[in-house]
Amino acid sequence: MRRLSLGVLLTVAAMPVAAQHRPTGFTAAAVPQQQRLEALLQGAPDTTRAMQHARVLAAEPHVAGTDAQTQTASYVLLQMAKWGLDTVRTAFKVYLPFPESTVVALVKPKARKLSLNEPVLAEDPSSQTVWPAMNGYSGAGDVTAPLVYVNYGLPDDFRLLDSLGVSVKGKIAIARYGRSFRGIKAREAEKAGAVGLIIYSDPAEDGFVRGDVYPKGPFRNSDAPQRGSIFNGNGDPSTPGWASTADARHLPLAEMDVAHIPVVPIGYRNAQAMLEGLKGRDIPAQSWQGGLPFRYHLGGDASTQIRVAVFPEQGEKAYKTIFNTVGIMRGSELPDEWVLTGGHRDAWGPGAIDNVSGIVTILESARAWSLAKQAGLGPRRTLMFATWDAEEWGLVGSTEWTELMADSLKAKAVAYLNQDVTASGRSFGSSGTSSLQPFVREVTQSVRQPGDTVSVYDAWRAAQRTPAGEEPTMGDLGGGSDFAGFYNGLGVASFDFGFGGAGGGSYHSAYDSYTFVERFADPGYVSHAAAARLNATLLARLANATVLPFDFAYFGRYMQSQVNKLGGKTAGIDLAPLTSALAVLTSAGDAFNATRERALADGATATAVETANGLLRQVEQALTRPEGIKGRPWVRNLTFAADRDNGYANVPLPGIVEAARDNDAALVTSEVTDLARRVGEATRRVEAAMAALRN
Repeated sequence: MRRLSLGVLLTVAAMPVAAQHRPTGFTAAAVPQQQRLEALLQGAPDTTRAMQHARVLAAEPHVAGTDAQTQTASYVLLQMAKWGLDTVRTAFKVYLPFPESTVVALVKPKARKLSLNEPVLAEDPSSQTVWPAMNGYSGAGDVTAPLVYVNYGLPDDFRLLDSLGVSVKGKIAIARYGRSFRGIKAREAEKAGAVGLIIYSDPAEDGFVRGDVYPKGPFRNSDAPQRGSIFNGNGDPSTPGWASTADARHLPLAEMDVAHIPVVPIGYRNAQAMLEGLKGRDIPAQSWQGGLPFRYHLGGDASTQIRVAVFPEQGEKAYKTIFNTVGIMRGSELPDEWVLTGGHRDAWGPGAIDNVSGIVTILESARAWSLAKQAGLGPRRTLMFATWDAEEWGLVGSTEWTELMADSLKAKAVAYLNQDVTASGRSFGSSGTSSLQPFVREVTQSVRQPGDTVSVYDAWRAAQRTPAGEEPTMGDLGGGSDFAGFYNGLGVASFDFGFGGAGGGSYHSAYDSYTFVERFADPGYVSHAAAARLNATLLARLANATVLPFDFAYFGRYMQSQVNKLGGKTAGIDLAPLTSALAVLTSAGDAFNATRERALADGATATAVETANGLLRQVEQALTRPEGIKGRPWVRNLTFAADRDNGYANVPLPGIVEAARDNDAALVTSEVTDLARRVGEATRRVEAAMAALRN
């Protein structure tokens, strides 16, 4: 693409795709300059530059703790420094044991050692180096035992096997990916007494049943295992609850909450070699049948014996130094109010989609902002462009950073915008705290859909077939990505978005390459550039709004809808205190929204606005509990969390829901009372912000 000068960019950059009303939180007088800024930001992201970044960052596997990953940190810092941002590299010493050796072999009926890694493909010159197949934080062990098929390895699957008299105790379990986080499968297998676990990708969900496989199509190749961590916590397991700084205390391995059995991922070609020989009982339901070309059986007898061996690094060798990076653009008027965007740099292979696409989005939005600052249109609030290390092991880098920076973030953070798997197709989706969901929908009306002439918002509505008078649906934040330290841990308002839709068969494999991106996920890098335009514009609205655009009326109504859904799950429990508290919050939110509009129209003193914004930043922090919920101390936000028995699915009001699951009526009542009290404190902060604007 032809390189344009700054002056040319200012004159030819596309204006927002449709004329918008005054953005939420802005005065009428501020709108012309904000429109000029957003036009510049949206004109700057460049598909050619996106491709160049992607090809450098996805040139080879860059697993956390390796030299290749350290080089990605240097590349990001160099780019941001070149664009005039202040840069910071923060190191942490964390427990990241690589396997020194891994073996999966058939022992009976016929001995055969299995090759676990992907073959190099002539069709994909960008995936010539392969990182060994592994599950992060696998236990150590060398076991030989009968094999038992456990379906998805869900708690209900193990309960059904137990009811049928099929024991996995002393045996090796084989579970298919899907329906839950892989760490839940490992936890449940170990609880059931299995001595080892194999996790495979079944073609019914992730392979030829869904479409042509790579390199012919975008679905999973039969030889491509899905790597990934099996750690069910957040952060470095050797420093739970405190930052892994140079002088930090580390727990001994025996005290870490990690798996104790060997766990290994395999592709479905290897799975077929194991499963087709299984005898024993027929599967108990058709839902247990996968996509391989034979009838599945449960196994468990001595006719099929498997060896699984994992030898992880021990002692000091198991610890690695990881590096987070932050590029900082200091705010011209409100430097102590922070708007952050971030994504993880590490991957299990080249990581072109997961998560080079997110890093490219951050880089191109940072470059756009550097052009804006050169044009005299720098942010009012401070912008931080972060890249995290070791996310793939359990959100390690971002968690350690939020633990280190907790006091500053609670005092200064406005919002965190996460970028993870940001560009793998054209279909827009977003998740976030409900206080910012109206804001996200508003901003998407001002940014063009990749490869189209309509707005992201209009394409989003069309894809969801949104009825007239309704809004497209956003998701909620549970866990599983780097927003967790901010949102689940500190109560900092957070959201994410991405453009998806291209098969997904490269996930956590050696084939998550820039060749895959350029053939299937995002030819031309147009979604990468569109994501950067949207990211930069979202940051612009948050950085420059006079009064922050939170909507706590919407938040209150949304949370009440979640309470309403609890009825059948909490029979006999009085939810009235929480319902009443949310009604008061909703009313206060409505009143605040009206007050904000009057204050913006009539003028409010700088002191009043500063006071109001300080209170608004901390409303959702009132809904956190320092000790977390029962059994999960890192889940402090009481609004949403990842399901403890799923890992990927989100649970609203997790303290209440999990107590109800445990049939602990007293704890349910306590959780309702506590959350109602915290909603009351959130309401008081909204009311205080409103009072400040009225003065």
